Amino acid sequence: MKLAEYVQELNKVKLLDPEQERQLWHQFKTDHSMEARRAIIEAYQPLVFKTAMPFRHLDNVMDVIQEGTVGLIESVEGFEPDKGVAFSLYAVYRIRGRMYRFLKEEGNADIACLENDLDNGTSWLDQLVDTGTTVPELAEIHMASDVVMDALDRLPRKEQLVLNQVLVENQEVKAVADMLNVSTAHIYRLQKSGVRRIRGMLSKFMHNWK
Repeated sequence: MKLAEYVQELNKVKLLDPEQERQLWHQFKTDHSMEARRAIIEAYQPLVFKTAMPFRHLDNVMDVIQEGTVGLIESVEGFEPDKGVAFSLYAVYRIRGRMYRFLKEEGNADIACLENDLDNGTSWLDQLVDTGTTVPELAEIHMASDVVMDALDRLPRKEQLVLNQVLVENQEVKAVADMLNVSTAHIYRLQKSGVRRIRGMLSKFMHNWK
């Protein structure tokens, strides 16, 4: 399937209202309905497309989308709706991680900016790439998701806004910079500071959790 054909199919996707989504999750997780599972995957396919947009110029963009769809399916399998976390927030990291891992292995994507070293010797790419999380690890991550949301809520207003727009809403850094009337460098600093604060809060939680 070509990208244009894929987009045409996406245009047929109907958004779920909260009650419809709640019922579908119940049917899948409780009644093991494969039809409900399929409906959820189809409804969230636009999230895969949105996440793949930075790579729309690549010849293998459909392969990127396919990898993202695998990440979406894995997220549907591992998600626990009773935890009170939005599925899109839970899924986007695995979707994005699948895409970046594929592109890194292919070696045909310009992702140099994500490979710039952070203070701890890792890179933004390292933070995003899915390294093959096991089911037990996914369960632990999901248990901690409400802690992550609480940590996000406790950030200074601008850091909270930047992380929400860039990492959750998947907005372009330049668009967020324009919205706040600051430079893109300032947005990166706020993002880096916010991530550092959340890591600090999570490290305390993980220490007490052991």
